[in-house]
Amino acid sequence: MARIGFIGLGNMGGGMAANLAKAGHDVHAFDLSADALDKAKTAGCLPVDSAAAAAQGADAVVTMLPAGRHVAQVYEEAVFPAAAPGTLLLDCSTIDVTTAKKVAEAAVAKGLAAVDAPVSGGIAAAAGGTLTFMVGGSAEAFARAEPILARMGKAVIHAGPSGAGQAAKICNNMLLGATMVATCEAFLLAQKLGLDPQTFYDISSVSSGQSWSMTSYCPLPGVGPETPADRDYQGGFAAGLMLKDLKLAVQAAADADASVPMGAEAMALYQAFANGGDGGLDFSGIIRMLGGMR
Repeated sequence: MARIGFIGLGNMGGGMAANLAKAGHDVHAFDLSADALDKAKTAGCLPVDSAAAAAQGADAVVTMLPAGRHVAQVYEEAVFPAAAPGTLLLDCSTIDVTTAKKVAEAAVAKGLAAVDAPVSGGIAAAAGGTLTFMVGGSAEAFARAEPILARMGKAVIHAGPSGAGQAAKICNNMLLGATMVATCEAFLLAQKLGLDPQTFYDISSVSSGQSWSMTSYCPLPGVGPETPADRDYQGGFAAGLMLKDLKLAVQAAADADASVPMGAEAMALYQAFANGGDGGLDFSGIIRMLGGMR
């Protein structure tokens, strides 16, 4: 088993670090939150007092941070100076493609290996070890990263060179955000036209309109499998995080000269939803705004 530094023990990182410790790795964990450090200790991790301390002596360093600027700062100020040559760096944050590439290039220049490995699955999957990892980096770095990531997820997929993991994540979540809006609109229209929601679900879930947003994450309570809609849109994947990912996708599209009108419209709708104070609700809760229920 390896010694792993883990930096960032929030809703996602806490569960991920716990699974590494459960698998037998020696996890040295750091977060700015004392409460997060206490939970990590209970889960079998060794709390340390700085990001540099987490990286020092580690075979691999995993980061799970809010945004690109945090990743760049932590790597430049703490990880790069403390990590030994050959250390593997795994950034599981969801950040912009440009920063992911720059961080990886800087790591390689310092004799380190790096992958960008953003996740799909949410808090429950992080705790349960059933995340999907989309990984960008060299074949050699991926081969080293895969067994570590496999302890935290059900699927580990090599997306391509550095930055490809982030590209896959933001494209996937742009599709998810737009599909969820369309699913909400369809259910609301069906109700307005006099269709029973369960009947519409039974029809569409086996027809050409079927999607993950409908059959696995239905935005109406009491329809389909249990989802955050059945818990008053608590838990799940926060609308504010969906908005973050949509902004990353739209910015990446602008940089790549790609047209994403549906993605841009979904971003605008989730921005309005968050502006109304609902950024903490599950992203399927946007059905409330679309249906005039807020």
